[in-house]
Amino acid sequence: MIVFVLPAYNEGEGIAQLLGLLADRMRDQRLEYRVLLVDDGSSDDTLSEARPFLEQLPLTIVRHEQNRGLGVAIWTGLSTAVAESSAEDVIITMDADCSHDPILAGPLAEAVGSRGTDVAIASRFVPGGSEVGVPFHRKILSRGAGLIFRTLFPTRGVRDYSCGYRAYRADTLGRAIHSYGRSFVTESGFGCMVEILVKLRALGARFSEVPLELRYDQKQGASKMRIVRTVLRYGVFILRAITLSRLPEPQSVVRFESELAEPAEMESGIVHLAESSAGMERLG
Repeated sequence: MIVFVLPAYNEGEGIAQLLGLLADRMRDQRLEYRVLLVDDGSSDDTLSEARPFLEQLPLTIVRHEQNRGLGVAIWTGLSTAVAESSAEDVIITMDADCSHDPILAGPLAEAVGSRGTDVAIASRFVPGGSEVGVPFHRKILSRGAGLIFRTLFPTRGVRDYSCGYRAYRADTLGRAIHSYGRSFVTESGFGCMVEILVKLRALGARFSEVPLELRYDQKQGASKMRIVRTVLRYGVFILRAITLSRLPEPQSVVRFESELAEPAEMESGIVHLAESSAGMERLG
């Protein structure tokens, strides 16, 4: 089973297109899947565009009452997915703006399932990877940050530290949540993806990469990244490098046990309201 985690904030222009494409790709590849859409307090029509898919595909919608940032949306999605998954499931995070093609879900899941990999990353920076339509300043930011992170946190099998399109073994994420608790994801912005990688690295996770053609030219809606804020948050994260390099190891090797399948404690602002025949909606 593949569990997609889609953090979304004001993605009304493209969320229906993405959900439809995702369903088509999974049908073509004959993959069993479900989708967890985390609406991070959108003020546009993201919810109204997504709701019809509750009756069309195995979709769950979770909503934050207010916009809380990518990091919190990722935490909500990952912790919820882990609580509802079994050890052999694969949890895939991807952007909800149509810049990530769901066709890579199959290769990513295969990498996790058959290569002794705990985390497979869709990478722009391996042979076969590329970027289309990415603004120059974003290229500079991603490459500069990547150079710094590769220097501070050299990790076998990783060249793309910040891409949010990843596949995780469910039991690997369960072990991380068991070890770190809510502190597993503390960065509220785009730096959360680097934080997750570094913390999984500290637990001995094994990584590999699959080539990604990032289609920024197909991105729907305005960019949510604030360059100055992102640079500052990366700076704060880098200053924490020494602490992160000394992250505590878990007291024992924990596999995906029943205690890890307990639902993560929901934070205020998330309320469970409704359920449909094909999926569930949780709003607050």
